[in-house]
Amino acid sequence: MSTRPPTPSRRTLLRAMAALPASAVLLGELPGLAGTALAAAPPSGSATRYTIVPFLNSNDGTVNVYQSDDATDFRLLRSSAYTPPSNRIRDASVFKHTDGYYYLTYTTHTWQDVSTTIGFARSSDRANWTFLYDYTVPITNLSRAWAPEWFVDSDGSVNVIVSCSVTSDEWIFTPYRLKATNSALTAWSSPVALSGIGSNHIDTYIVRTGSTYHAFTKNETTKYIEYATASSLTGPYTISRTGDWAGWGSYREGPSVIHLDNGAWRIFFDGYGDGTYYYSDSYDTFATWSAPTALPVVSGTARHFTVIKETVSGGPSLAKNVTRSFQSANYSTRYWQVQSSLLNLPVVTGSSTAAEKSASTFTVVAGLADANGYSFRDSSGNYLRHWDFRARFDANDGTSTFAKDATFIARTGSSSGAIRWESYNYPGYYLRHYNYQLRVERTAGTDLFRQDSSFVPVGAWG
Repeated sequence: MSTRPPTPSRRTLLRAMAALPASAVLLGELPGLAGTALAAAPPSGSATRYTIVPFLNSNDGTVNVYQSDDATDFRLLRSSAYTPPSNRIRDASVFKHTDGYYYLTYTTHTWQDVSTTIGFARSSDRANWTFLYDYTVPITNLSRAWAPEWFVDSDGSVNVIVSCSVTSDEWIFTPYRLKATNSALTAWSSPVALSGIGSNHIDTYIVRTGSTYHAFTKNETTKYIEYATASSLTGPYTISRTGDWAGWGSYREGPSVIHLDNGAWRIFFDGYGDGTYYYSDSYDTFATWSAPTALPVVSGTARHFTVIKETVSGGPSLAKNVTRSFQSANYSTRYWQVQSSLLNLPVVTGSSTAAEKSASTFTVVAGLADANGYSFRDSSGNYLRHWDFRARFDANDGTSTFAKDATFIARTGSSSGAIRWESYNYPGYYLRHYNYQLRVERTAGTDLFRQDSSFVPVGAWG
């Protein structure tokens, strides 16, 4: 099997092209501003919603809109949702403003063109967008303004971090801050370079925790995403992580960082070198990261996007401190049942024994690790948890590991009334039946996986 050669970066392509002859964010997490208050499962009846607006690998003249309730399984909301009246749309960044509208800012030209503007568009529903204007970034001798990223600071100020180069060296980019000077987002302060990050860095994405600003930025020489911190938005930043410090590899760009419901941080980035879109998680505030994983569904289609997170109404609702049985959404005669401490999915009917019915009845309680999540007890008082990715019932040993293993977040299922149960400490992993056994497995983003991981709470058998 042949391997795909690394795709050259934008800078490499631009340099090559230059040598050719002329003929030839309701409640939401604002971009960059996050805290532990937002790290909780949605309450009953509500849902988490993540939105991305990527341009396409096959077309940089339009963008699709996708949404997800778990930041892993993104589903198409609308294809070709926005096409600007002229030029291109690349590197689109989205946020929800205090006026209730969603706003895009984006790169307006393709690789080989001079690009001194960034574009703006607006939507009330994320599916239908209206062009607002193209803004000329006021930098003397500007050659290119690329990859604008929204950043909303703790004082409510709205900023755009944009990577700019000048005509004297059009391939060397420096991150600048533009600050909105009115609430309509039609007037901007003079650009201020982010001190300390320096030139030859692009796609800079900022996250603030407490009084610290964290910058994730691509070094255009090494092609690695680097990490820097500062006590002020404009710096000075100290770059403390370089090279392959996180294990993400090189030829990576377009980082976007979001807080998950369980408190972890997730970074998304465009693996343009191998045609894959990746995500990776951190549980120690950016010090270490999980191995990069291909994002299902959109990987290979989507290019450079940012993510916004909201809590919206209409999510799954299930009472706690009640007994329920759980019916498979796609095998309606089969139900959860404890068998030798393991959770399986046998047929249960009115003629089943009293013991079988009792083993198919569970008490729904508040999540041991997050009260907005859910935990499940069997008739002996043991809790459903995953162990080596197998679903089983064990006595609560009082540890935080057990509490996390035994907590699940309710996500909307594949059919009316059905719920999918996402592992609290393995985001994107769901209780799923296979060979009539229940396991915790990573979502494949397919209809079959969604059906296999959907269960309908019904009146208790026992």
